[in-house]
Amino acid sequence: MAEITAAAVKQLREKTGAGMMECKNALVEAGGNEEQAIDILRRRGLASAKKREGRIAAEGIVGSYIHMGGKVGVLVELNCETDFVARGDEFQQLVKDIAMHIAAAEPRYVTREDVPADVLEKEREIATAQAKNDPKNAKKPEQVIEKIVDGRMNKFYEEAVLIDQPFVKDPAKTVGELVTEKVAKTGERIAIRRFTRYKMGEGLDRRSEDFGGEVASLVS
Repeated sequence: MAEITAAAVKQLREKTGAGMMECKNALVEAGGNEEQAIDILRRRGLASAKKREGRIAAEGIVGSYIHMGGKVGVLVELNCETDFVARGDEFQQLVKDIAMHIAAAEPRYVTREDVPADVLEKEREIATAQAKNDPKNAKKPEQVIEKIVDGRMNKFYEEAVLIDQPFVKDPAKTVGELVTEKVAKTGERIAIRRFTRYKMGEGLDRRSEDFGGEVASLVS
């Protein structure tokens, strides 16, 4: 078996963003073969993605997307652990994809935790009223009504929360699942920190246009 040098571990760390011990163990398992070690780390990526949530992601980039004609613009900040990953093609493409998604899907919040308590309370009140006023639910017990309300709240999250929304380029996965996939490939924690979506004429008294539908049509 080839000797696992500190230089080899460092090089693998720079290429994958994985931890030093993870890199050393992967090289040992791969008999010193770097390509095999990279494959090992990637296969383990999803399993260890949760462990990376506690790491500090202070690097990254602010990306942008301007819809054709300049009617919609998005700025989004994505963070990762190292500048090496931030400059990589995988991360750069992720930022572009998320910015385009925001332009099309119009999320209001990044995560569920970002939704204000008063907004949640109002949405739950509306969902509860709708469930109880539905004649089909007239004889259903309270615990069943609660489950119906929970289902409607999940629908609200899918519509309003970025990481819960179906990804516009592949609706079979959510934006959160897309990010998790990239965590597996880069070996680093990746977090969507914040975004701003600008819509030309928003708030002004003018005719309504479906800009989100236009953007979505471009990626369908």
